[in-house]
Amino acid sequence: MNVRLSRRTLRFLIAATLAFAARSAVAQAPPATKKPAGNASPAIPVPNAPQSTHYPILLLAFGTSPTWDVRIGPKGPELFERQGYPPIILDPADISREGSAESWIYRAKDSAAGATLSVRLTREACSDSSSATKYTFRAVVTHSLIGALEGCARIAAELFPRMPNQSAQDDDDDKKDADKKKIPAIPPITNAKAPVAVAFLNPAGKIIVSRNGIKKIAAPAGSQLCLSRDGKRLLYTREDPKPSTLATLVLYDFDIGRSRDLVHGGVSEAFWSPDDSRIAYLNTVGQASQVWVFAPDAPEKSAPFAAQNVTALQGWTDAHTVLVTDAQNAYWLSADRPTVTVALRDIYGDNFQPKPSDSLRVNPVNSDLLLISAAYANAPAGTPSDSSGTVYGFFLYELRSKRRSTLSPPDQLARDGEWSRDGLQVFYTRISATTSTIFRIFWDGSGLRRYTDGSDLVIGQ
Repeated sequence: MNVRLSRRTLRFLIAATLAFAARSAVAQAPPATKKPAGNASPAIPVPNAPQSTHYPILLLAFGTSPTWDVRIGPKGPELFERQGYPPIILDPADISREGSAESWIYRAKDSAAGATLSVRLTREACSDSSSATKYTFRAVVTHSLIGALEGCARIAAELFPRMPNQSAQDDDDDKKDADKKKIPAIPPITNAKAPVAVAFLNPAGKIIVSRNGIKKIAAPAGSQLCLSRDGKRLLYTREDPKPSTLATLVLYDFDIGRSRDLVHGGVSEAFWSPDDSRIAYLNTVGQASQVWVFAPDAPEKSAPFAAQNVTALQGWTDAHTVLVTDAQNAYWLSADRPTVTVALRDIYGDNFQPKPSDSLRVNPVNSDLLLISAAYANAPAGTPSDSSGTVYGFFLYELRSKRRSTLSPPDQLARDGEWSRDGLQVFYTRISATTSTIFRIFWDGSGLRRYTDGSDLVIGQ
């Protein structure tokens, strides 16, 4: 049977055949590989980035019992603070990481005492004994004189005025301004209390007592001043005319403006007890000098405090103990405790030398901290000397740690340092060729300023 197809039908059959063939080819083809989403390229292995030895920056390490903290800046440890002591400025040194562990060692130098310090920082949960707060890091601070202190650490960028992302232009500006203004590394002291009761010798040698801004002349001459804790009564020594070596201890009452003699003889260096209930003084008979005590209203009942033969009385350290010295040692003499002896050479070190005229003063709020006014054995270059060629200054000494740091300005001849009652300030006499001037400096070496003309300032309140 012959079937004849029209052209239109033929074209339809050819198109249908081709479409079927195309669908069959697609069905038999292998599935296409799925492309990565977006424009991402396949991950390519790369070498590990170098590990930082300094992480993180701008930290505060801290602890309690005793309370302490160390500030760690962009270059390392900058400042070490302890409760009851002046802050220690640190010179940052090297930083190292302990292998691949999350632990770092920061090293620095305590240049004032010639000591080293390190901070071991470990990334691990830490909490201090004073709160339940959890911190990111555990810290161990080791000072070669003070010892090891354990605590925690936290990121503390708020303690540093200069941020690590500061611009290069800012760096250049800082370098240009470095000679104009030095930003101190230590925080400013803002809680120091100015004395309200002081006594001193004016340029004419008269004894001046000032209380609440009111000044009175207590005597035309005298020495070895000591104010009571309430600032109302002044003890001083009045020497007999030469060639006598005797003297009188005198009590001046500020409120009534009168003086009365207490004891006479080989007496000197009278000091009020902390509660103003007793007076200790040095009593010399023949070649022996001992500490005696009496009540202010009963000087006739004066009696020996201790049998120790000494050279100088330095004052009370508490209600039961006095500090004295001889040519070799310092002694803590007590009525109810064994005597404590410390060699002066251990206190003075190599830069100072003991003399009978030295003064050792205990910090009013920390009995471990001494202020010593003495003659240099090795004075800084350029420090002025007196007419005999002797150079004087003063330094701080910590009894437990044996840490020593010079506090007196190197361009001044400084003597007779005295603590303020808040324990934050030192008042001293700067001696020049023509005048004596009283200056004040904070215990961290900052805040130096002139106080008044005169010398031998002592503080009551």
